Amino acid sequence: MTEARLARYDTTLQGLARKDRLRTLSPRTGLDFSSNDYLGLAASKRLGDAVAAAIARGTPVGATGSRLLRGNAPEHEELEADAARFFGTERALFFGGGYIANFALLTALPQKGDLLVLDQLAHASVHEGARAGRAEFVLAAHNDVDAFEDAIKHWRAEGGKGRVWIAVESLYSMDGDFAPMENLVALADLHEAFIIVDEAHATGVWGPDGRGLAAAFEGRDNIVALHTCGKALGASGALVTAPRTLCDYLVNRCRPFIYATAPSPLMAVAAREALAMLSGEPTRRVRLQEIVASTGRLLAERFGVVPSGSQIQPFVIRDVRRTMAVAAALQVRGFDIRGIRPPTVPEGTSRLRISLTLNVDEAAISAMIDALVEALAQKDQR
Repeated sequence: MTEARLARYDTTLQGLARKDRLRTLSPRTGLDFSSNDYLGLAASKRLGDAVAAAIARGTPVGATGSRLLRGNAPEHEELEADAARFFGTERALFFGGGYIANFALLTALPQKGDLLVLDQLAHASVHEGARAGRAEFVLAAHNDVDAFEDAIKHWRAEGGKGRVWIAVESLYSMDGDFAPMENLVALADLHEAFIIVDEAHATGVWGPDGRGLAAAFEGRDNIVALHTCGKALGASGALVTAPRTLCDYLVNRCRPFIYATAPSPLMAVAAREALAMLSGEPTRRVRLQEIVASTGRLLAERFGVVPSGSQIQPFVIRDVRRTMAVAAALQVRGFDIRGIRPPTVPEGTSRLRISLTLNVDEAAISAMIDALVEALAQKDQR
């Protein structure tokens, strides 16, 4: 009986295995070329000391409840106040993670009768939120402002009367390319639209003091930004920054905020300290951007790869099996680089996602590229 109940799930797993798409958990080993700890803050002494000091003064590990019950700790409010000042917005709200924050925004803010236009390569959480939300939604070609505008005009021509929402990432997690923020904001203004900007991979790394690629536009009444705390900030959770009215609305109408246990107050302490480090230790960003530039040159020279210009460098191999075999060969050589395959990326674009962080230096990067040459040559000979 048990086997019969589980049969359809087992069949699905077997099918994934046949296509080389079966995911498994693996431990951290080798040099870090796969994490999002871009500034090396996760294991920094300053962040660790801040959390240790908080524990010493009695900050609890758990929040004990939702923010609207007893879970609203002083540490949450202190982080949100600092974040609002840092990012130049009226208010900030702290969520448990970037995925749930995106889902929360897109299920709560766009209303029935509105139109939501998503970049087709935006995070999975953006697409899930759109599907679960009340607004009609359409996909626009990646980074194509004309495609966004065409979708809006077509909707209006078909009788759409509500508000338009545009949802994009400022720096895309699998291609490492940048959104045309200035043109997108101009489009939003032209159509009296809101724009939701997921700054997950830009926060801490890009913009003045690491405030992100939408920093010039924060504080406007049609801009909502999401800044994750679990990537360059080295902690966990996510900050939504927006006009006060929209944040107040989320507190009252956003079910993932209202009914979830609040994030750990210790993570609020860590994220707050990380924000202070962005202003106080600018050399981290400078150093990372030097690594980005030098790695881009090496990849262009050795492989003819066009540099992404960001800390996320895709190395497209296309074939799923070959991609995963090259990734495994690099891991054996001591370099933690992961293969990315469909459905995370489109069919025929399987790739290595090379993530550049301050956890490695130029010598390690040079050795990794030598190992990549060897791994590719070995696979070509088979």
